[in-house]
Amino acid sequence: MVFSAKELSTWKEKHPLLKQIINVEPVTWLNSNLKESKHIPKLPFTKADIYEAEKLWTRFTPFLKKAFSELEDTDGFIESPLKEIDELKIALENTYDSKIDGKLYLKMDNELPIAGSIKARGGFYEVLHYAETLAIENGLINYNENYEAFLTAEFKSFFQQYAIGVGSTGNLGLSIGIMSAKLGFNVSVYMSVDAKQWKKDLLREKGATVYEFSGDFSEAIYAGRQETIADPKGYFVDDESSKHLFLGYSVAALRLEKQLEEKSIKVDADHPLFLYLPCGVGGSPGGIAFGMKMIFGDHVHCFFVEPTHSPSVLIGLLTGEKEKVSVQDFGIDNRTEADGLAVGRPSSFATSISDHLISGIYTVEDDELYKLLTMLADYENIYVEPSATAGLIGPQQVLSSDYINKYGLDKDNATHIAWATGGDLVPESDMKQFYQKGKSVLNRA
Repeated sequence: MVFSAKELSTWKEKHPLLKQIINVEPVTWLNSNLKESKHIPKLPFTKADIYEAEKLWTRFTPFLKKAFSELEDTDGFIESPLKEIDELKIALENTYDSKIDGKLYLKMDNELPIAGSIKARGGFYEVLHYAETLAIENGLINYNENYEAFLTAEFKSFFQQYAIGVGSTGNLGLSIGIMSAKLGFNVSVYMSVDAKQWKKDLLREKGATVYEFSGDFSEAIYAGRQETIADPKGYFVDDESSKHLFLGYSVAALRLEKQLEEKSIKVDADHPLFLYLPCGVGGSPGGIAFGMKMIFGDHVHCFFVEPTHSPSVLIGLLTGEKEKVSVQDFGIDNRTEADGLAVGRPSSFATSISDHLISGIYTVEDDELYKLLTMLADYENIYVEPSATAGLIGPQQVLSSDYINKYGLDKDNATHIAWATGGDLVPESDMKQFYQKGKSVLNRA
């Protein structure tokens, strides 16, 4: 459905910011539905659920350590560094002629082992949760036994009876495909037109079946869902409504809490924490925002970032229609180089939770992503994929808005964390192209 000119005029009159959004101009939107922690309506999860999810991760560490050589040194734990990026901060201030008050850090999920992206958190968790459920229900293991058993021929033979499917623009498919194949499941990944070829090739190399679509994420996920649920032993990882993906992402908050403590970074009324989270369908940033709010309450301020051509969560929350509207309804093409963020319709599940938790959303143009990618490489020697750079201009977007004054925050003592969502598995040839494109954008400036 595409709204008529008259309908669009009515929407714009009701929500003036929509005019700029429809014109694919960068905007910053502050969420009027944000609630204080004590006034947040009842959510489907509690803080206790995050700790239960962390216990599952811990149970699987013996399996993960043995299954993946990358995890030997971490005892089977999958986590990424938190790094201060002061050189880039100075460069950003000079490039954008705007001071960044406080300190700037990068949460380097681009270096998450095995899958090289934030999707390792949610995607791995859901597959492991499903495998554990099947194994326990069929008497193969109990919670107190050594989960190295999941590597045995007996377990692999058992899991080969079952199929797992997922619709993806790229990184979620990688995480589901890699972990499912390792356990022995028959796994199929339904990939949208935005998915990069190297991601499809890597999935096939790991043992997954890949189906390619000429349409966007919504088409791929619909086809994947229909095919998978038609199989009596099929399990579909539904990025639009999965509670297990969401909880897997939420555990990141516990890990980040520990890293902040190790670096003696205070988070309280006098030391606000700002998170900038790249957003596609809304599950991974929503899960992290939920976890952070459960731990830090009103002292953490979470902002989502979307491409100007794929502002699905922004439109869903701004209009209040959530998953009932897509960017295409408003004449926006949903075409972006940020493949992981190329989503036209938001998650109904995650967006409903984020509605009262996030502080706002800003949008960014593709050229800006490439420029930031090159700057991050030049000043910090960190290489990520384009979508993973979206959070880097968050501090300047928020500090130049009315948000700080509205909530009376101490910007001088603020900590800003941009979440780098992926990049470690990008082939060198692709990364060189990304870098050169960013150089071209910088040279035009």
